[in-house]
Amino acid sequence: MPPAHTPASVDRRTEILKSAAAAFRRRGYHGASVDEIASALAMTKGNLYYYFRNKEEILFACHEYSLDILLKLLDEVRTEGRPPDQQLRRLLLAFVHLILDELHGTALTLDLQALSPPLFRKVVARRDAVDKGLRRIIQQGMDEGLFAPGDPKMIAFAMMGAVNWIAKWYDPAGPMTSDAIGEAFADYLIGGLRRGGPPAAAPPSPPSAGSPPRDA
Repeated sequence: MPPAHTPASVDRRTEILKSAAAAFRRRGYHGASVDEIASALAMTKGNLYYYFRNKEEILFACHEYSLDILLKLLDEVRTEGRPPDQQLRRLLLAFVHLILDELHGTALTLDLQALSPPLFRKVVARRDAVDKGLRRIIQQGMDEGLFAPGDPKMIAFAMMGAVNWIAKWYDPAGPMTSDAIGEAFADYLIGGLRRGGPPAAAPPSPPSAGSPPRDA
């Protein structure tokens, strides 16, 4: 039986998720073994099974962890009353941080099809809630005349597709931090929505760690 959700057990579960996400990124969900995930944390497989019943439950928990953060942030920006462009910037920066720093490049792009149908449906329903929240902000910006007219659904797809793709080329040893990448993407993606506004600002000078595309 999984342990009670004490602060220590929650921290340990999060460590396991981060180790698993790193292994999934390197080897894929099917290629990464429970032994590999446990060994990275100096645990035995039996210790790991104290927290999660199987590898599928770990995969599902990775999605739930990411979606919990995003849905909570959506609720926060909805109640803060910021302009739509500021809401979008906060969300995009959080998306990039989640993908690159929290679950090692896999937070929103893990092998969803590997989940059983009941778990798959749960994740898709919550991802749809994130997508609808993003569309709502985009539509609000159009209604207020801040963003040029367009299709909020396609714009949301384009934004999330661009951000999700970062995981394909990101190298933690590269010259850009996740913060710098997030700011640059927010400038480009939100700047492209503005009605007659100035072009997006140039990205900041690369700090000491992070990564540009490997072929750049």
